Amino acid sequence: MLIDRKSAAQFCEGLRRQGKKIVFTNGCFDIIHAGHVRYLTTAKNFGDVLIIGLNTDESVRKLKGASRPINTQADRAEVLLGLKAVDHVIYFGEQTAENLITEVKPDVYVKGGDYTLETLPEAAIVQKYGGRVELVNLVAGRSTTNVINKILAEKK
Repeated sequence: MLIDRKSAAQFCEGLRRQGKKIVFTNGCFDIIHAGHVRYLTTAKNFGDVLIIGLNTDESVRKLKGASRPINTQADRAEVLLGLKAVDHVIYFGEQTAENLITEVKPDVYVKGGDYTLETLPEAAIVQKYGGRVELVNLVAGRSTTNVINKILAEKK
């Protein structure tokens, strides 16, 4: 289910009252590939409910450049919500998920192993309120950039 950002904190508080352990991750998720599916499946295993903070189209352009995203935020959300591991999606437009983390207060915050606790700005926020940060190994050779580059190479 797509959660309105304005009601994210209240929605998550309701999940906590039900005794649910909230897992959160965030990203662009522009072209879903096997690496994403494995990552999200691993993330879901840390709790009961997996919530994805999904970068808006505008924030993806700021992060990745004018040619991105390939897919609109509505399409990216629909694909994510079609995955077995994903329970909810919340759009966010900031460059980092720090504000959204402060609102959602997940029990577990999951990011890819290309980050460290020192390079992940959200980590300090999660640890401050007593949450846990999990860094998950990436799947070698699986990335949206690799998919795009392969398509562009085949066009030539």
